Amino acid sequence: MASSSGSTYKISLLTGVAIVVANMVGTGVFTSLGFQVVDIRSGFALLMLWGVGGVIALCGALSYGELAAALPRSGGEYHYLSRIYHPAVGFLSGWVSATVGFAAPTALAAMALGRYAQSLWPEVSPSALSVGVVLALALVHSSSRQAGSKFQVLVTAIKVLVLAGFIGAGLLVAKPQAIEFVPRGASDWQQLLSPAFAVSLVYVSYAYSGWNAAVYLTGEVDQPQRNLPRILLLGTGMVLLLFVGLNFVFLYSTPISKLSGQLEVGFVVATELFGPAAGRLMGGAIAVLLISTVSSMIFAGPRIVQVMGEDLPTLRPLAKLSVNGIPVRATIFQTALTLLFILTATFEQVLLYAGFVLSLFTFLSVLGLFVLRFRQPQLPRPYRAWGYPFTPLLFLLLNGWTLWFIGRSKPVETLYGLATLAAGLLVYFVSQRLWSQPQPSSQP
Repeated sequence: MASSSGSTYKISLLTGVAIVVANMVGTGVFTSLGFQVVDIRSGFALLMLWGVGGVIALCGALSYGELAAALPRSGGEYHYLSRIYHPAVGFLSGWVSATVGFAAPTALAAMALGRYAQSLWPEVSPSALSVGVVLALALVHSSSRQAGSKFQVLVTAIKVLVLAGFIGAGLLVAKPQAIEFVPRGASDWQQLLSPAFAVSLVYVSYAYSGWNAAVYLTGEVDQPQRNLPRILLLGTGMVLLLFVGLNFVFLYSTPISKLSGQLEVGFVVATELFGPAAGRLMGGAIAVLLISTVSSMIFAGPRIVQVMGEDLPTLRPLAKLSVNGIPVRATIFQTALTLLFILTATFEQVLLYAGFVLSLFTFLSVLGLFVLRFRQPQLPRPYRAWGYPFTPLLFLLLNGWTLWFIGRSKPVETLYGLATLAAGLLVYFVSQRLWSQPQPSSQP
């Protein structure tokens, strides 16, 4: 690890894994099962949702590992798609990440945090608490990269330990429900091909969506070509095991009728397992754990806006770094958007809208792995995706299938996503036109 001085401090393997785990283990796993059981009642199909979502995330992480090693620069999809396709495609990806990709999930995590905290402290205003947590963490990450890194590792370690303990305790004290986790016949297998399963994968994919978080910080990672693939795979693999274990405990211990339509799934399950008092305590604990998720997104997201500002004159003011090498202006920009989502939209609206547009650009990025190998076969690749071409093809197949069903069954959210892209294209071409015109001379 490099010197710990503010501008030269490098993100280690451990901190990188913590950022990935914190991004992934957040709102989705504590909230989405309640939406899934509305249309899917098979224990086998519900667990398969989380297994398939984990496989998608692992295949994506393997693919992104090669892209990150071959194109080592912060910015994530913005940098990859600009290099692979066209700067306009990269700009659209950055536009989505800057306006939706981090601000919306940060808002979702903060909103869930407020709802869970209310289970322990009924007098607390969820919105006020959500806003306060976002502002406090933005201040921490704007002051020192080293302090932010240490805070991230600490809260993520606590999160993993608490969740592992919850899984163990749940298995010991749960009263098994009348639900089967092995397929009972053709109907269970058929559910895996149903529109309900495909749309539910949106919620699961959202829960896993932080697997690519570390690529946004490539320029700040110690030995990125060596460590980034390890960070992506270690973080994603750890979370897959946690998610399948948690959802098994949720379904094993609690009647589906009590879970159906509930946002605070963790609170409902903890109440069923340990009683009302312990349930409220667990709700408060989950609220504390969600601080880690909000923190990691506030840490990673502004780096995309910073890199876009380095490339595009229109956004250059947002690329300015503080004396400690932190994109403070970009952090303020993302924080303002996050607060806008918290104060103006509902949880499910934000989730489906964000899920569609984010899945679209991860699809294009993994497809870009094939394009890059075809166009630049001689490009140095310190890491090559394991299982190529099957692992990226599996990702594209499953992700594309989900996108197709979202478009068919959730047209309103799809249209909002497409409208966001259209607005981004307009901003790109207007800014290109303005900056391509000759500038007036400053000579007298």
